[in-house]
Amino acid sequence: MPTKSQTFKHVSYLWDEHKAAALEGDEVGLLVYRSNLLGADLRLTNYGGGNTSCKVTAKDPLTELDTEVMWVKGSGGDLGTMQRSGLAALYVDRLQGLEKVYHGKEQEDGMVALFNHCIYDLASKAPSIDTPLHGFLPFRHIDHLHPDAAIAIAAAKDGERITRELFGGRIGWVGWQRPGFDLGLQLRKCLQDNPGIRGIMLGSHGLFTWGDTAYDCYMNTLEVIEQCAEFIESSCASKGVAFGGARLESISPELRRRQAAAMAPVLRGLCAERQRMIGHFTDDERVLAFINSNDLDRLAPMGTSCPDHFLRTKISPLVLNLAPDEDLSDTELLRQKITPLFDQYRALYAGYYDACKHADSPAMRDPNPVVILYPGVGMFTFSKDKQTARVAAEFYINAINVMRGSEAISSYTSLPLQEAFNIEYWLLEEAKLQRMPKPRALSGKVALVTGSGGGIGKAIARKLAGEGACVILNDMNEDRLAEVKVEFEKDFGKDAVVAARLDVTDASTIDSALSACILAFGGVDIVVNNAGLSISKTIEDHTEKDWDILYDVLVKGQFLVTQQASRVMRKQGHGGDIINIVSKNALVSGPNNAGYGSAKAAQLHLSRLNAAELGKDKIRVNVVNPDAVISGSNIWNGGWAEGRAKAYGITVEELPAYYAGRTLLGEVILPEDIANACFALVGGLLIKSTGNVINVDGGVAAAFVR
Repeated sequence: MPTKSQTFKHVSYLWDEHKAAALEGDEVGLLVYRSNLLGADLRLTNYGGGNTSCKVTAKDPLTELDTEVMWVKGSGGDLGTMQRSGLAALYVDRLQGLEKVYHGKEQEDGMVALFNHCIYDLASKAPSIDTPLHGFLPFRHIDHLHPDAAIAIAAAKDGERITRELFGGRIGWVGWQRPGFDLGLQLRKCLQDNPGIRGIMLGSHGLFTWGDTAYDCYMNTLEVIEQCAEFIESSCASKGVAFGGARLESISPELRRRQAAAMAPVLRGLCAERQRMIGHFTDDERVLAFINSNDLDRLAPMGTSCPDHFLRTKISPLVLNLAPDEDLSDTELLRQKITPLFDQYRALYAGYYDACKHADSPAMRDPNPVVILYPGVGMFTFSKDKQTARVAAEFYINAINVMRGSEAISSYTSLPLQEAFNIEYWLLEEAKLQRMPKPRALSGKVALVTGSGGGIGKAIARKLAGEGACVILNDMNEDRLAEVKVEFEKDFGKDAVVAARLDVTDASTIDSALSACILAFGGVDIVVNNAGLSISKTIEDHTEKDWDILYDVLVKGQFLVTQQASRVMRKQGHGGDIINIVSKNALVSGPNNAGYGSAKAAQLHLSRLNAAELGKDKIRVNVVNPDAVISGSNIWNGGWAEGRAKAYGITVEELPAYYAGRTLLGEVILPEDIANACFALVGGLLIKSTGNVINVDGGVAAAFVR
């Protein structure tokens, strides 16, 4: 006999009876549990999309009488990760009583402020615009989701008829209108006109389902979406081809990634007309089926139907009219080919804004595309941070799924432009945007720190990530790199971190690491040449091998990384920062240091030369000179500490105190001190400084730059 999980093909049955039993009697806890299960399956709802609720009997703290309270997902948040703190709790009678003061759709936005007068739990989340949609339905547990399969029906030209026939009248229909108080009243009327229905389809929008218990609601939701999905897949199979069949074939996966890596920095630069953007690339098979199709040119300009999709992907994507195997090696020629496409997109967006704006509409937002489609290659998305860019890609894949389904069962319809504008420039949406926290200093920037598996490099990467940058971690030691990646993902989130092995003496690994950085984030803005090693020997003991490895890692490595990274920065066209971690030894002569000290001097002068050459491209090159950073630093391994102690006639254990004692400030230098100096150079206050040297050595008079 099949289990419940085996009866579903198109959704995931995740209910665990043991976990649910532990929550027995806690309806709000079961609501959170159910919500997390629904949010874990992107086929049911998108990241941040949908909302759920339950109604319970509780004591009114003012009267101590029983009262009905609705717990519902609050404004913002994500079902998959939501906790009790993400719920709003309202008196049901007060919420429903607002109908007495509601006098029509022109009052919609003002009703949201009145929700606050219905709050039961003063510590709960602010109520969302969807609150009355749950409040005017009588059911104990309610789900409002945005499943691709349901929206495909809701966005079809014959969606209402298909819904009625598919479910035999057991699913109601409410035509498209913007979420708000009136839509809650329309849901109630639909239920009154169709007693006994098990759910309601919202035209172009999504699905409402319900149940007497958390489990009943969960099962009802899965069963309705499963039926929608089965119908869609059967129709697709009968039709044979999606989107009118293929117009062209994709190039190989390897070549797709190579083309994407060549294209992304140019696109990123063009998208960053108003603010720095982080990119995301995917060549998901669903994307390729759409962008390679005969129907691309008809469907792409139509835009999306579901407001949740539209708000994250913009009015429509930009489609690149280039061959998949186009030669992208000439950046200027490439920019000449695609800049007119951006100009056209911006003009169309401005025309859309001017045609649809109201007297009180917010000012026009960034007119650049969020979604960019490259037929035969894949999809790029750009936004203010990595998570938003990635989620935009997920939402556009949802939109592709919707278009595929709608076209299979009927024909796809999108929101009318005016309705789309009213959602995008809704004053409530604008207010939500204005409440968002101020971006951190390095938000929208991407940093590559060589040798970031430990010591100074790790501290620098941590500082930059903490200030909002996306970072690409790298090291030659893959085990150490894996450990640091786990640590950074825990502290900063998986969207902010990529790891790649990089040997600064091997140009191919530099290219591979930069390609990984570009494919993950769209480009690079900050490069810190930190990778290094140290050898302290007398002239007599110094070997040719010692000399070669010092110059290969310190000098050639800095040159190769700068050479390749500056090419990416030039493609982006908005400058960048290169910081070279050199040393006090570049300026101060000392014993037993011929190879290391002279290599550091070469690094310092190479930095000056690079600053002079790259200034015309707005690429700043600056130097940080540490000294005696013992804590966590790898250079103290391999005999360096013993060599320096011998040179100074002291023991290794005495080195930290010796180094601190010879400085003007008498301070021990830590990796975090070097990281802070790097941030000072890239944090925004020194954007007109290049070719400079910052000594972080506690004050060594002999190392003063003069």
